[in-house]
Amino acid sequence: MSVKEVMIVAGEPSGDMHAAAMVEALRVRRPELRLVGVGGGRLASQGVELLERAGRIAVIGFVEVIRHLPILRRLMAALRARMDAGHVKLVILIDYPGFNMRVAREAKRRGIPVLYYITPQVWAWHKSRVRAIRETVAKAAVILPFEEQLLRDAGIDATFVGSPLIDATQSLPSREAACAALGLNPARPVLSLFPGSRAGEIGRHLVDFVATAQAVLRACPDVQVIVSAPPTVQIDAAICPFPVVRDSSHMVFRASTAAMCKSGTTTLESALCGCPLVVAYRTSALTYAIARRLVTLPNIALVNIVADRRVAPEFIQDELRADRVVPALLPLLDVTSPERAAMVESLIEVRRLMGKPGAAVRVATMVDELVA
Repeated sequence: MSVKEVMIVAGEPSGDMHAAAMVEALRVRRPELRLVGVGGGRLASQGVELLERAGRIAVIGFVEVIRHLPILRRLMAALRARMDAGHVKLVILIDYPGFNMRVAREAKRRGIPVLYYITPQVWAWHKSRVRAIRETVAKAAVILPFEEQLLRDAGIDATFVGSPLIDATQSLPSREAACAALGLNPARPVLSLFPGSRAGEIGRHLVDFVATAQAVLRACPDVQVIVSAPPTVQIDAAICPFPVVRDSSHMVFRASTAAMCKSGTTTLESALCGCPLVVAYRTSALTYAIARRLVTLPNIALVNIVADRRVAPEFIQDELRADRVVPALLPLLDVTSPERAAMVESLIEVRRLMGKPGAAVRVATMVDELVA
């Protein structure tokens, strides 16, 4: 009897992290499964055979994707060939919706069930994907509290498994311990910059993030500034004079008095670590123009979407300027300010809304049930 194969597609660093945690839990239940797919170093460390590295396809935005079409087409052909070999019994998709929804269709055509973990954000845009999810996905494992009912109302078998970030932030160091680990003085305020996890994000954000930090230092010279970035992206020292910390975002958040974060999952990490933040984001003019026509939500930051109100200030596109951001940041760097105290309380509520630990185990249980 042939070994049963599970295909996993995680096209971004965050997806690689969450997929690896799920695989670790799955190995306990089903050690005999062969696991193949797309991911990064974390999935590889769990023994997953990688057909492609996530770092080569981690792109965002309508314009940006066009430049990567050749590699995406080659990857899709490789995944189809793997499915056609007849051993794949389940496809697990993690986030990365533009590509993964196409993978879901290919799996459906071949009669292979699909489990989608961290589903497309149909509540924000691309509502047309609801029908595609209903037609191609056997089960959806959702990580935001309001997504389960929304998808169930659309006829999709969805389960709220909780956020994997809850598990990742269960055991956090004290601020003093985090500062010691990073070589910072805990008696002085710390501002951390999170300009992005992809090269394109770094390119669009770094100059303005650095300019904002420099303006903060002119107003408050006692502040210590650090930059957090994954090991897969380059930070140009000629642009950024501040120390760069690699692959330790939670340690950085715990050491920080306040953070400046690009929009995305990072904003929820900041909330779960109890770090007050401002949110900034810039994309290409064309991508933004298209998004403006598709997105109807008043906020773009996940921390604000989960809270259903503006908890953290947002500075998008042309609003991302030091003179706009600094007045919002300075009160958050003052541990005695009422603005900071109010945000800390709001972040506690966001953490409560994000569910209980155990997301990876719950998803692994769903995999076990789907692989006959």
